Amino acid sequence: MRIVPALVLAGALGLGAPAGAAPQSAKASAAAATPEEKARFRAFVEALRPDAEARGISRSTFDAAFAGISEPDPDILARTRRQSEFGRPVWDYLVGAVSPARIARGKAQAARLATTLAAIEARIGVPRWMVLAIWGVESDFGASGGTVSTIRALATLAEARFRGTLFRDELLAALAILQRGDITPERMKGSWAGAMGQVQFLPSSFLAHAVDLDGDGHRDIWGSEADALASIGTYLKTLGWNPALSWGYEVALPRDFDLSRYRGDLSDFARRGVRRTDGKALPGAGNASLFLPGGLGGPVFLITDNFEVVRAYNTSDSYALAVGHLADRLAGAPALAAPWPIKAPRLDKAGLQALQAALAARGLYAGEADGRAGPKLREAVRQFQIAEGLPADGYATPALLARIGGNL
Repeated sequence: MRIVPALVLAGALGLGAPAGAAPQSAKASAAAATPEEKARFRAFVEALRPDAEARGISRSTFDAAFAGISEPDPDILARTRRQSEFGRPVWDYLVGAVSPARIARGKAQAARLATTLAAIEARIGVPRWMVLAIWGVESDFGASGGTVSTIRALATLAEARFRGTLFRDELLAALAILQRGDITPERMKGSWAGAMGQVQFLPSSFLAHAVDLDGDGHRDIWGSEADALASIGTYLKTLGWNPALSWGYEVALPRDFDLSRYRGDLSDFARRGVRRTDGKALPGAGNASLFLPGGLGGPVFLITDNFEVVRAYNTSDSYALAVGHLADRLAGAPALAAPWPIKAPRLDKAGLQALQAALAARGLYAGEADGRAGPKLREAVRQFQIAEGLPADGYATPALLARIGGNL
């Protein structure tokens, strides 16, 4: 599956405050830029001009983009220094992301935009419910697309060399959008990390995948609901969405189920006694794997390749599960059948980092000990559990960390 890095940036960096949320105000802690910082910022902007011109960005577009922007945004710089919180349990995330109020708003939007959604579904092949769910989680159905100047945000991050040259490239992509006339500098707004509009695309993803569905000559993910929704669908299709499958299914496992065989065809899981909790039959074909985000004490899912498509929009497991479940609820499915193990012991970010380090020492985990519970850590935990004769649910717990001998 082809993953396009630009759009997944927010998830990969742990920038996952609610989409469109503005940085905290200067009153919170950020100090105003010093004269030296202001001078360095202005020099950076001027040094950017030749590269912009080489990409076909006119002097007038460049000057209009930076009009009134003479210093970095101190609130954004403060955000880059804060530690993101990765230890939030999935059930807490779902409370806000799939609330009764959001489900009601989503159903109302589905009825209001039925014609547009039907056109997107027919043209692109991605279910309307999935498109609506991402729109709902990213910007609360367009209500909170962000209030931060994208040009200033990206220039601030680029001048600070946050994440190397990545934001410099995104800044040049943003200028290219302005050159094409899709949006004006005043309306180009989004989150503190440069994700824009109702869909929270970064500029490079906008250039590659934004769609002008309403036919007005502008790809407007800020003000056009049709363009925003079609852009979401187009991006999911590009990532490899399979229209024959859902993102996943809540299931019940038979007694003494062999968790070490956690991957296979959906038909194989059915033969082994796995059943959907809603009483419907599993599809007859399609790759799937077991996902137990709360361990054996919580809901169990069979997730398909489409789950990874959603996770590419934001690399958080909690995000992908919330989007998938919200899509199901908007389509009329019931709430999850199994309860979450809310009071069960769990690892925080430091504990997950310790577990990653301990698994790496055994040759089971490769990569940064970033304290994030994702597919890579889940696979490493399963391999350790299988080797130790434990139920291979892939769930990281304090008991597992103690058994492997990790140190906090």
